[in-house]
Amino acid sequence: MEYLPEGDTVSFTQGNILCCQCGVPIQPNPANMCVACLRTQVDITEGIPKQGVLHFCRNCERYLQPPNQWVACALESRELLTLCLKKLKAPLTKVHLIDAGFVWTEPHSKRIKLKLTIQKEVMNGAILQQVFVVEFVVSNQMCEDCHRVEAKDYWKAVVQVRQKTSHKKTMFYLEQLILKYKAHTNTLSIKEVSDGIDFFYATKQDAKKFVDFLQAVVPCRYKTSEKLLSHDVKSNTYNYKSTFSVEIVPVCKDNIVCLPPKLAQQLGNLNQICVCLRVSTTVHIIDPSTLQIADVTAPMFWRTPFQSLCEPRQLTEYMVLEVEPIRHHERVHVAGEGAKSQKHLLADVWVARSSDLGMNDNQYHCRTHLGHLLKAGDLVQGFDLSNANVNNDFLNKMKADRLPDVVLVKKVFDKSKRHRRRNWKLKRLARELETMDTDSTDRDYSEFLEDLEEDPLYRKDVNIYRDTEKFAVESDTEDDGAPRISLQEMLEDLHISEDATGAEGAEMMTE
Repeated sequence: MEYLPEGDTVSFTQGNILCCQCGVPIQPNPANMCVACLRTQVDITEGIPKQGVLHFCRNCERYLQPPNQWVACALESRELLTLCLKKLKAPLTKVHLIDAGFVWTEPHSKRIKLKLTIQKEVMNGAILQQVFVVEFVVSNQMCEDCHRVEAKDYWKAVVQVRQKTSHKKTMFYLEQLILKYKAHTNTLSIKEVSDGIDFFYATKQDAKKFVDFLQAVVPCRYKTSEKLLSHDVKSNTYNYKSTFSVEIVPVCKDNIVCLPPKLAQQLGNLNQICVCLRVSTTVHIIDPSTLQIADVTAPMFWRTPFQSLCEPRQLTEYMVLEVEPIRHHERVHVAGEGAKSQKHLLADVWVARSSDLGMNDNQYHCRTHLGHLLKAGDLVQGFDLSNANVNNDFLNKMKADRLPDVVLVKKVFDKSKRHRRRNWKLKRLARELETMDTDSTDRDYSEFLEDLEEDPLYRKDVNIYRDTEKFAVESDTEDDGAPRISLQEMLEDLHISEDATGAEGAEMMTE
């Protein structure tokens, strides 16, 4: 036996073998074949389709992801690559995917090509890697949503909001709440009709969510109904259109109401003749003869419903002749009475019709809650109960000695001056309009703006924006006492430019 000298090493070199098919020298492998011959014997891409179809909706620019989901994908995006690979998911489970990418094609060619690199174990454990291209043809197909829109059948649920009144103050207030809390985000379209607004939705769940919002912000009730459109007998599926009919209480701000005797007693022995201060989550009323206030919730109203005695257009204008405030110790206290308003002042007022001035000396005495606003010479709107012909069951059953001659509602200010001074505005919902009395709607909207100026509590949930196209009239130096909205309440629409505060400060204000 021979030994190598100390320090010497032996190097071994791997010998080549001949391919069993073509005889080319190759490195030894389990198949004993060269790569070219191995590919002629085995095709690892067998079973993987080299062509496919992608369904694309041209209206909404979305691709169909089976079975029935439509997704938005940009060309050569990660989302589109995922969608294409899902088309090949079953065949690709038999191989190992190494790499996948797009091959550039013309955008208008309606072709999407993928370059895939896969590996698979073949004869006797040999690993074979192969690169190939899969071509997808983009086929146009309209999705269900676009199909319903084109067929004028795009909505599955509608919320019909109605209020049985001739003026729209509460509807304008509700519109501002919807805008502030963005409750109309999922609405397909909004249509204004003569007695309310219709909101259309793609799903019943979105409509129900909107109805829940309405119940949280205004006193109302609703009913539901469904209309069967189609029925698949094989799969036992039904296609319905749902309708939610929402009815808001038929009482608005500055309405005069006659409460049912039972309800008036429950609310703290109120007098039946009351004035509605505002309508928010409840109906806020005040007894003008005692300053007692109460809230009527939706369940209380629908258990014992009542109607307003007059509309705002039926109010009469009076001239205030004399005002005599009533001190606290002079008021009559009733057992079981509820809370009283601290923002109003009880007073005895003597008024005369503005139209009768200079013609006769008829005067009316009434007790009102507007003592903090009125003084001799002011104009005020009220309802003449002594000469009115009102068809109301609760009013007809009241004793004559408990009925006031006149119920005063609100002080009158110069409308033209208020309009000129109004340097703020409100946003409106984008909606379809039916043919209606635009003059009446404009008058109701102007009165709604005046109500916002007069009542801070009424506008606390309303987003008020500064009107950059208008400014306060500085020439009107005299103050007639008309309420105005301060600049602090209009800060939400203020945008400070970068020139004044820099980019960082401007970004803070607009967020």
